[in-house]
Amino acid sequence: MFKRRDSRSILRIVTEAFWPRGGWVRAAQYVKHRMRRLPGTPEQIARGVFAGAFTVFTPFFGLHFVVAGLLAMVMRGSILAALLATFLGNPLTYVPIAWISLQTGHWMLGTSMRGSLDDSIFSKFGAAAGDLWHNVIAIFTPETAHWDELHRFYDDVFFPWMIGAIIPGLICGVICYYLSVPVIHAYQKRRTARLRKKMEKLRAQAGAAPAKR
Repeated sequence: MFKRRDSRSILRIVTEAFWPRGGWVRAAQYVKHRMRRLPGTPEQIARGVFAGAFTVFTPFFGLHFVVAGLLAMVMRGSILAALLATFLGNPLTYVPIAWISLQTGHWMLGTSMRGSLDDSIFSKFGAAAGDLWHNVIAIFTPETAHWDELHRFYDDVFFPWMIGAIIPGLICGVICYYLSVPVIHAYQKRRTARLRKKMEKLRAQAGAAPAKR
């Protein structure tokens, strides 16, 4: 009942993750359209946008929705707006976001990133995932758990990224907040005016209709 009529292949799923159907411009327009129609005051919606924009700079991949929603709840912002704003982070923006957060984190900690960006993220992430998988297997076998690559990933990538996400995340969040408030306010004002005009037109039509005997 809930299955897609056209089942997608793995290649198509991966391709659409990097380039959605209709392109990123259409996807951005959809998010903007949904954002404008969200319930709540402009400030409440903008606080949700702030939460989502801040979250995309953090290294909590797979948990961005959860982190953005919790942050929006604490800020008394729109949770739906926060979830929509996390789409600022996508396969086209994650590389510059990662680079900015990592560089900022190492600068704040007084350390330096060892190796290139690819080596710091993909290679170390793969090595850490290998250690994690080995340790899971070690629970059920006589193998000895290894933690070296996991420690290296935490020290070189995850912790600097988490710390470095604070400054650029705040900057991006504040910019998105102050850009969102006037746009949402203007849209809600125009929408209210259109609805009022429509209601007045319906009343006029009802008053002009001949009364039934």
